[in-house]
Parts: sequence; structure tokens; C-alpha cells
Amino acid sequence: MQATTRRKIFIISVFLIVIVGVGYGFMPKPVPVDIVKAVRSGMKVIVEEEGKTRVRDRFIISAPVPGYLRRVELKVGDIVNKGQPVATVEPLRSVALDPRSRAEAEAGVAAFLSAKAAADERVRAAAAGADYAGKNLERQRKLYESGYISRDIFEQADAETKRAAAGLLAAEASLKTAAAELGRARAALGHSADEGVADRKRNVIIRSPVGGRVLKLQRESEGVVNAGEPLIDIGDPGSLEVKMEVLSADAVMISPGTRVIFERWGGGPPLSGKVRIVEPAAFTKISSLGVEEQRVLAIADITTVSEEWRRLGDGYRVEAKFVIWEGRDILQVPAGGIFRKGEDWYVFVAESGRARLKQIKIGHRNGQTAEVISGIAEGQEVLVHPDDAVRDGARIKPRSSR
Repeated sequence: MQATTRRKIFIISVFLIVIVGVGYGFMPKPVPVDIVKAVRSGMKVIVEEEGKTRVRDRFIISAPVPGYLRRVELKVGDIVNKGQPVATVEPLRSVALDPRSRAEAEAGVAAFLSAKAAADERVRAAAAGADYAGKNLERQRKLYESGYISRDIFEQADAETKRAAAGLLAAEASLKTAAAELGRARAALGHSADEGVADRKRNVIIRSPVGGRVLKLQRESEGVVNAGEPLIDIGDPGSLEVKMEVLSADAVMISPGTRVIFERWGGGPPLSGKVRIVEPAAFTKISSLGVEEQRVLAIADITTVSEEWRRLGDGYRVEAKFVIWEGRDILQVPAGGIFRKGEDWYVFVAESGRARLKQIKIGHRNGQTAEVISGIAEGQEVLVHPDDAVRDGARIKPRSSR
């Protein structure tokens, strides 16, 4: 009897063990999850953009008149004082003549030489006639005063003298005209490569309007320049500002006085700055992905002492972080732990090995963390990036702690 009882007990025990094993096998296994704690610490909401330094007051010296620019002796980085000559513009030089034009010009010179010689002879003839008419007038005057000739004969001699004087003036004017034409013909033959050196009074000396350093040589070699053509950029590298092109959607959150942090500028610790102006007009720019973006130019001043960033120069790249909002002792959770259901925000918290769904109210977000206004307390464990297997009340086990 005892053997039969023991056999029954054994069979029942085996049966129960099998049932428990099967039941345990069909039970849902705990879902591995990442868990972090809600903590209080400092929090910042920032907008990141690339920026470029530039000299605040940049002066572009240009050619005031068209002419021939002499080679600029200055080099980039040279110190320039206010009023110092920085460039010289000579009058435009004559062009070289081709053989046909030179032959025509030489023929013109020969023709005008002959015309001048003829004008010289006419002047001498007119001078002789005027001299004779003057002497004849004196003789006729004496005869008229003695009563030997009539008044009509005397007036004819006077008129002849005036005609001779007028003819002399006309001949002299013709001589001047012929000399001028000869000079013009000879000028056409000239290829005056040294005109600017020979006549320094006609050169235009360009002087620096301010003191500073040469930032860029727009034109260094000699040659012909037009009026208004840029030649030299001058400014003070110690007076830098940073320009940043921000998206228009971010620009509405930035205002003058907004704090900026400049990182990865090639030096030591990050630099501090402050936004001076946000331009009111946006412009369209094509991104590297080919997308049209509306961007706004923001200008910021570097507030860190200049000794710490004096190695920065004009046109250097920096990474700018605009501090839109910041707070201390802010309860926050990772941004990957919050999700929407309808219009509300929720998180899963770990309680006694199970996931519990909690509705929360959030405030500021910065892409990494989110401010929690209500719904959970400091120190509660929050699930990060919960997958679809996590439900309210589901069994969970931590994959790793952070």
C-alpha cells in the first residue's frame, strides 16, 4: 500500500513539474530595457550654427580715377598708418602703333612740317608788307601835313597799313595752327612708356584713410585700372566680429544680447560672445543637400578678453552655440525617453520590475534632454528608447544603467 501511494505521489509530482515548466515556458519574458534616473541639473537650450570671423571696420581702397597702377609694394599683414601712401596711379599710357598706323603718322608729320614751313614764309611776307605799309604811312602823313597830298590819299595809306597788320596777325595764327597740328601728329607717333615717371605732377597718390593692417591685396601687379576698382583691404585684426547664417525659424528666438559660445576655433577653451544685431531681412540659400533654406544673418561680438583669441584672424571658421534659454536645478529626463500619445507626453518608469506608463508635462527641450514640469519625481527610473514590446505593466529587466 505504501508503495502504491509513493508511486501516485511521484506521478503527481512529475505531472505538476511538467505543468509548471510548460506554464513557465509560456510566460512572457522580461523585456531588456535601458534605464536612467530623472535628475536635477543645469540645462541649456541652444541653436548651433557655423560662423566666420571678420574685421568689424573693413576699408576697401579703390582707384579714384582710371589710369595705370604701379606695382603695390605692400604685403598682406603690413602695418599702415593713416595718410600713408599705399598706391600710385599714373596717367594712361599711349598705345603702340602697328606698322601701317606708324607710316600714316609719319606721313602726317611730314605734311604738317611742310604746312608749318609755308606758314613761316607767309608770316615773314606779311611782316615785310606790314613794315612797308607803316613806313609809307609815316611819309604820307608828313606830306599831308605839309599840304602836298590830299586827305583821300592819306586815308588810303592808313587803310593799307591796317590791312597789312591784319594780314600779319592772320599769318601768325596760321603758323600757330600749323605748329599745333605738327605737335599732334608727332604725339601720335609717341609710345611713351615712361610718361608717368617723366611727369610726376600728373600721378595720383592714393593714401590710406585709416591706420591698421593690410588684410588683402585685391590688385598687386601694375597695369591698367578702372575708376572704382578695388585695390587694397585695410582694417584692424584686433577688432573682430562673427557673422552667422541662421535658419529663419531659429532667428526668431535670437535677439540682441543673446549669449553665444564659440567652440572649435582652433585655440583653447570656448570663447564667449554676445549677439549685437539680427538682420531683419532673410535670404535664400541652397544647402549642401540641395534644399532651399531661408536664412538670416546674425552678428555677434567676442566678449572674451582679446589676449585669449589674438591668434584668430579675418575669415576664420568657428562653431557658434546660441544660448536661447538656460536654467539651474531643472528636473530633466533624456529626450529619448518621452513620447506622444495624442496631445500629451508620456514616459515609462520602472517600478518593482515592471514598466508603468506615466503622463508628464514637459517644458524646454534641447534635443538631448527635456525639462519635466510634473508627472514624475526626481530619482525615478525612466526607460530610454522603449520598443514596441514595452507595455504598461510589462515585466522588464535593465540592460544597462546610466
